[in-house]
Amino acid sequence: MALVGIYDGISARLKASGEYVWPLALRLIMFWEFWESGLVKLRGENWFQHIPTNDWVKGFPFPVSVMPNDFNWFFATWGELVFSVMVLLGLFTRVSAFGLIIFTAVATSAVHWPADWSSLGELWNGYAISVKDGAGNYKLPLLFVLMLLPLVFHGGGKLSLDRVLLKLTGRADRAADTIGDLAAAGLALLVIGLPTVMVEEVWGITLLVLAAACLAMPLLRNRS
Repeated sequence: MALVGIYDGISARLKASGEYVWPLALRLIMFWEFWESGLVKLRGENWFQHIPTNDWVKGFPFPVSVMPNDFNWFFATWGELVFSVMVLLGLFTRVSAFGLIIFTAVATSAVHWPADWSSLGELWNGYAISVKDGAGNYKLPLLFVLMLLPLVFHGGGKLSLDRVLLKLTGRADRAADTIGDLAAAGLALLVIGLPTVMVEEVWGITLLVLAAACLAMPLLRNRS
């Protein structure tokens, strides 16, 4: 029992320190990746008119595909720069991290995702850094999304401007609030479904329909 107590004590302390460490670590690395990407665009020339760059690439998803390339370039450049700084500061972290997920989903469809695949096994061949036989190379953007999702669901952590705003508005006690209901499931499906629809429409629409159902059911129950 003494060992169990020691383990529980270590776990509790790691959990407490983790509220500071892991969100900040994710924010720092995500800031740098997207800030650097935004700077490259800011200092470079617009190459969006060349998308799709290869026969195997899916290309821009709708509605980005029908927007002017100059607008897309401007929006991508400044979106990455602004959202990355917000993530670094932990300011409206959930919104800024989700914005970067959307940018990543668009980029994945545009230059990383294969236009045609016949099985999940074939699609999995695209989980790579370098393209091989036109199978795609979506490994890096997928990892970025997986690193941003905790910031969407958990927030920026204790070392963030979001936490300062909570204290300034007298809502510091709400930081640990959790509500596990159908609406929570609907929001989770919405967060995952919106970027997914940019890459694979059928998958994304399915998730969005499920999200709508989860969000609507509590409202329908309240009316009945």
